[in-house]
This record gives sequence, C-alpha cells and structure tokens, in this order.
Amino acid sequence: MDEPDRPDAPVPAAASTRRLWLIGPRGLAALAALAVLALGGVFAEFGVAGAMAAVGLAIVPLPLFIAITLWMDPFEPEPRSLLAIAFLWGASAAIVVSGIANGLADAFVGELFGSLVSAPVVEEVSKGFILVVFYLARPDEFDGVVDGIVYAVMTALGFAFMENIDYYGRALLRDGPAALAAVFVLRAGVAAFAHPLFTSMTGVGLGLARQFPQPGLKALAPAAGLAAAVGLHLMWNSGTALGIFFFVIYALVMLPGVAVLLALVGFFLRGEGRVIRLQLLQEVEAGLLTPADLACLGSVRGRLRASYAAWSTGGRKSWAARRRFHQAASELAFLRERAARDQAPADPAQEAPLVARLRLGPAAVALRPPPPGEPGAGFS
Repeated sequence: MDEPDRPDAPVPAAASTRRLWLIGPRGLAALAALAVLALGGVFAEFGVAGAMAAVGLAIVPLPLFIAITLWMDPFEPEPRSLLAIAFLWGASAAIVVSGIANGLADAFVGELFGSLVSAPVVEEVSKGFILVVFYLARPDEFDGVVDGIVYAVMTALGFAFMENIDYYGRALLRDGPAALAAVFVLRAGVAAFAHPLFTSMTGVGLGLARQFPQPGLKALAPAAGLAAAVGLHLMWNSGTALGIFFFVIYALVMLPGVAVLLALVGFFLRGEGRVIRLQLLQEVEAGLLTPADLACLGSVRGRLRASYAAWSTGGRKSWAARRRFHQAASELAFLRERAARDQAPADPAQEAPLVARLRLGPAAVALRPPPPGEPGAGFS
C-alpha cells in the first residue's frame, strides 16, 4: 500500500501506535549506514578496482529482479519505505550477523558444518527477522501471502547483493577475470532465485498466519515456513558441497520450487481480486461504482488495460489519477477485509478519505470490463 508514503495519506491508528523505530526513518538511516560500512570493508579487502568490479556486477541484475518483485503485487503495492528497509536489512544486519556466525562455525567446527548447518539456519533466521517485525508492527501493510513473499524477496535480494559482492571479489582476487565471469553466470543467472526462494517460505508462513483465524495455525504456519526455508537452503548447500548432486537438486527441487512459488502468487492474487469485488459491492449498490468498475478493479489485466488507456489518452497525469483511484479501491477493500477477519467494525474515519477518493472518480477514461467469458480476478 503506497498511501502511507504520501504526507496527506491517512495512517491507521494501530500502525502509528505500534510502529517501531527500526521501520521508521531512523531505522532506514541506521541500516543504510551499516550497509555503507559493510561496503567499506569490501573496498578494504579487495581494493578499489576489485571492489568496483564486484559491486558493479552485483548491481547489474538488481533492476530486473526488483521489477519482477514489484510486479507480483499489483493490487496492493507495499510502501517504498518498507521495501527499502527490507532490502537494506538483508544487505546490512542480516549479512553481518550471518557472516559473523558462519565465520565462527567455520573456525571452531569446520567449513562443512558451517555450510550445511550454520549457514541455512543463521541466514534464514536473520533474514526472516525483519519479516516478523513487519508482521507484528505493521499489520495494515502485511495482509497475506503476497505481501509476505514481496517483503521476503526484497530482503533476500539485499542479502544476495552483498553476498555476491564478496563472491565476485574473491573470485577476481584469487583466480582472475575468467573465474569472475564464471561466478557471475552462476550467481546472477543460474542461482539468482536461490535466496529469494528460500526466504519466501518464511514470508508465506507469516502470510498464512495473518489469514488463519485459529491460534494454533497462526503459530504453526510461521514455524513451518521457516523450517521450509532452512530445508531448501540446506538442500541447496548440500548440492553445491557434493558437486554432481547440485544439478539433481537444481532440476528436481529448485526449479519446481520457483514454479510453485509463482503459482502461489497467482492463486492468492485471484483471492485478492475476489476480496476487492466482495468488499466494494456496497459502493456499486450506492451508485459510487458501476459493475464494470468493480469487475475491472478486481482484475489485474483490467487494471493494466485501464492504466494503459489512461496513459494513451491523457498522459502521465491521467495515468497517475487512475493509479490513485485503483489504490484507493484496494485500500478500502483490504481495510474492510482486515476488520472482518478481526471480527471488528470498520473504522469510518479510515474509510472516509478512501470513499471520497473513489467519489472523485478515476479522472480518466472509463474503466473497461474484462472481455465476455474472461474471469475478472488474479492474472485473469
């Protein structure tokens, strides 16, 4: 939800009273400073030229991966501030804690133990910590499984970014440019999804906990998600340690795991589309929205078509107005869904500005319903 990032946007009372410093401006600044210190260590270890090459290569795939991550959450984009904190947490606190713990394990127990036991547990717990903070402190921005996956992937991208810098720098320092190229192909191409896939399991578990009403399932789902993250990480590290088994695990576990994760995103996006259509029915009955509006607001494709039409006919201003209209609809629907889930009445003070934004209309071309016979939800 991007609304809280704007100065004029209403911030739910529960969120404002439970917001921690870690996920506010001070936390963002502290994590950025820690990331800069970590990069300073890279320059000290690999030299300016080596560090610049490693950092440059680590940056290359990031825009694509971040774009894919944001694309996964079209109904309810998360605040840019929280996405930045997630990335910086992975690139600073999580990587520092993991580096210290894994270094101690390697020194006192052995590298094999560190790779197969310490790394999977410590890294997934350290990455997952910020997801738990978001879950507890910002329930208004952590509604379900899609939110959990998005935050998890952003955290993992930050972690992998810093880890890749270390791998690239060491490859260049020890074996030269050819080795660096080989490591880049492996980590930025073949294995690029590894950390995001692992940590997404924790995000899925927390997202399910948000949606389960039963206390037992609320406790079990995050634990199961973390266990799945550690298990996948353990299998991956086992495959790399044992050589030939890497390709077996890659083909039989990792690639299917990515496919299942994307299928989960599609499934839960369809659910979010149904929530929007259900929770905004009263606006149709009141004449604030038309049935065509409702069908389009609950469809990813419908929203994309409407946004494209707004841009084509009115340029950026019309597109931005359309986006605000879509955002207000999502905010209102999920606000009501959270209230229904918590068996509490919706807060009229929070609903009022969102209803007012809908009343203004999209200020662009009319929303178009999906073609006849096409369902209006999820990726439909």
